[in-house]
Amino acid sequence: MQPAQPNMLEMFLPFIVIFAIFYFMVIRPQGKKMKTHEKFLTELKRGDEVVTASGLIGTIDSMTDQLVTLEIAQGVRVKVMRRQVLSSAQAALTRPATPAPAKKL
Repeated sequence: MQPAQPNMLEMFLPFIVIFAIFYFMVIRPQGKKMKTHEKFLTELKRGDEVVTASGLIGTIDSMTDQLVTLEIAQGVRVKVMRRQVLSSAQAALTRPATPAPAKKL
């Protein structure tokens, strides 16, 4: 007597469950984060104080569709890609710092 062959649903059910978990834990939150960042970038205006991906903090002096000119010091201007602007400086500076991990002896 041969053992019964599992049907297609039984074979693919673990893959479907893993994909569903992956979707709700990784893909969906990342999509929400991207939409929020896109909205932030479209609402930028001259005079906003922002933080770039490289850690520069500056005030927006001028903007184009692709570039943002930041004034990082009196008379010092830097051009950065618009997508490299991460957040407003106010939000970045008010976030609580993550504590350093405890050192093992």
